[in-house]
Amino acid sequence: MSEDEKKKIRVMLVDDHFAVRVGMAASLKFEEDIDIIAEAGSGEDAVKLFAEHKPDVCVMDWRLPGISGVEAVQEIRKDHPDAKIIMLSVYEGEEDVFRAMEAGASAYVLKSADRPEVIEAIRTVLGGNKYLPPILAGRLADRMTRSELTSRERGVLDLIVAGNSNKEIAAKLGLAEITVKQHVSSVLDKLNVQDRTQAATAAIQRGIVHLE
Repeated sequence: MSEDEKKKIRVMLVDDHFAVRVGMAASLKFEEDIDIIAEAGSGEDAVKLFAEHKPDVCVMDWRLPGISGVEAVQEIRKDHPDAKIIMLSVYEGEEDVFRAMEAGASAYVLKSADRPEVIEAIRTVLGGNKYLPPILAGRLADRMTRSELTSRERGVLDLIVAGNSNKEIAAKLGLAEITVKQHVSSVLDKLNVQDRTQAATAAIQRGIVHLE
């Protein structure tokens, strides 16, 4: 291996759309010290290929067939705790950023980002640092100040967003209606909103619930 090859940043790309991977690879190859050493189209393949190639940096899409990008990050970091993974996503809600960083991602970059920003993220995480665009860093800071929703509260919130009444939620979750009311009250308090409509809006805007 030549000295030039040794100095190159070995990058793995993960996206389920072939055209996206081709475009990203072509863009990154403008950087002389970046080498695309592997590509994956699913979370499962990403876990396998990371173990095989051990890239310096992995750029991973959030939305993948099978396990999600966040789940793939968690799986990779079980065996490779020092893995440097950049989460690439169309989601810009604070909950999305929080979940990715909590899973072990080193950076979170929007898919709308230009090439210089992606390059900056790669070089930043390679140096052992975290990378977040300023607007997302601010949202993450806001998210860190609020209490975590429990899994039950998340389930209730999902059904609120879907337009269910307390009675309907109680029937679907097998709970007493008074218990549902208590969960709804807790959800409103944790989201710092006044009513169910505001809760549904906040859940979507913050990335707690995704409307596919």
